[in-house]
Amino acid sequence: MTTTAGNRPVSNPTARTHEVTNQTPPLVGHDVADDPVLLEGVRREGAEWYLDDLHRIGRRTGSEEVQRWAEEANRHEPELRTHDRYGNRVDEVDFHPSYHSLMNVAIGEGLAGAPWADERPGAHVARAAGFMVWSSAEAGHGCPMSMTYAAVPALRNSPELAAEYEPLLTSRVYDPGLRAPGGKRGILAGMGMTEKQGGTDVRTNTTSAVEAADGSWRLRGHKWFTSAPMNDLFLVLAQAPGGLSCFLVPRVLPDGSRNTFRIQRLKDKLGNRSNASSEPEFDDTVAWLVGDEGKGVRTIIDMVTMTRLDCILGSASGTRAALAQAAHHARHRSVFGAELIEQPLMRNVLADLALESEAATTLALRVAGATDRAQRGDAGERAFLRLATAVGKYWVCKRQPSAVAEALECLGGNGYDEASGMPRLYREAPLNGIWEGSGNVNALDVLRALGREPESLEAFRAEVEAAAGADARLDAAWREVRGELVRPEDAELRARRLVERLALVLQGSLLVRHAPAPVADAFCASRLAGDRGLAFGTLPAGTNLAGVLERLPAKL
Repeated sequence: MTTTAGNRPVSNPTARTHEVTNQTPPLVGHDVADDPVLLEGVRREGAEWYLDDLHRIGRRTGSEEVQRWAEEANRHEPELRTHDRYGNRVDEVDFHPSYHSLMNVAIGEGLAGAPWADERPGAHVARAAGFMVWSSAEAGHGCPMSMTYAAVPALRNSPELAAEYEPLLTSRVYDPGLRAPGGKRGILAGMGMTEKQGGTDVRTNTTSAVEAADGSWRLRGHKWFTSAPMNDLFLVLAQAPGGLSCFLVPRVLPDGSRNTFRIQRLKDKLGNRSNASSEPEFDDTVAWLVGDEGKGVRTIIDMVTMTRLDCILGSASGTRAALAQAAHHARHRSVFGAELIEQPLMRNVLADLALESEAATTLALRVAGATDRAQRGDAGERAFLRLATAVGKYWVCKRQPSAVAEALECLGGNGYDEASGMPRLYREAPLNGIWEGSGNVNALDVLRALGREPESLEAFRAEVEAAAGADARLDAAWREVRGELVRPEDAELRARRLVERLALVLQGSLLVRHAPAPVADAFCASRLAGDRGLAFGTLPAGTNLAGVLERLPAKL
């Protein structure tokens, strides 16, 4: 501010209007993996050997460079080029260099298909932890990683195709660009299931498949939501004479010519802006049958199961990232004469969010551990995985939007500003609840598993009852759930409530066995005994908030 003496301006040093005080410094330059909940889970699930690498990834994730990549990849969105300058159809999508930088690190760190070629016990747990840490910086590029990871078990239904493509899908080399897969050092996979008229009801698909004389097939049809269209190959569903079947569709054929994959448009999505999602049209498109004709859903469900695991991991990661931002803000912002993190009501909010994050992370890593052990022949873990994946996918993904919204509110107006990064986390939050089956789809899938695969319920029961007698509130909640399980009437109407309670008792059992006493006690009181309100920050008086808050990540 200035005043004037005659015609001469005079500075008034006591009237500064732009001195910045009481603002939170950027959350940058830290180890994102430095989180006791995450590290304990990795050890418990069998991947302690990975911790040095995880910390290295964590330090890179928290760097200023990677945060800049994330911002640029979302600000400069993918662009569709249907034709080249001469009028030739090319159907290519251009990405900002920062997107490719993110992908290069992710693939190089083995966060796509690499675990399938790693014989070490815990390889899938290691990949899950790395995926959670790295994708917390930018979630959109996690989609091609997830689909590539998930494609391998589905492709193994056709050993000849698996032998040809699996070494490239498990590669740690990011080799972008449309070229014949055989000439690349690494490839990425995608999935095409849904169509305009059916969505989740894929049995109404109209894309047709006709076998050619050389044993390949020709597809004709239009897919409604196919992400990462620049990936090298896709597993898609189409109607063959023998019924709905699964097919492998490469973007470029072995002879180097372009397969027909006409991208009609890119989706204008709520979030996930760095990742291109498209509507491709097939017209005499070359494909190869994967699995048995007429068994398309059974074949591709292996891929869906693995992508559902990544939905759990991604939602746990997003919740944890939002909590880290809220905690960081509260540690550095003062109000009413004290730091925010010392204010009783803010401590309640942060502790409640920390409980949600710890329960989500612990469940996510437990499912990753079951995945790893199931792949190594553990029948009990395979049975547990069938139910736990659907239960976890429903609940962890359902909780992410409300948790991120509450964390954003902790930053106040600063959190509503794009520069904070919180709006991007908020827009991303509903995604995993929709992809690979919405809440209703997963709830009904739980009912199918309970009805058709009783061994999955037995394995789930054994997991929950491993904590029997340790907390009366957990025991009571499990008795209530068992009573619901034997009621056949109105099962579909009650499905969401049942799955919610299954998720909570599973999380409760895990925390009672593995978390510090203050965390387990607060979870059982608030989530199982119902001693809380409907919003975050309503933990009951007497909760050991300090014991819960000791678990907060990102202490800077």
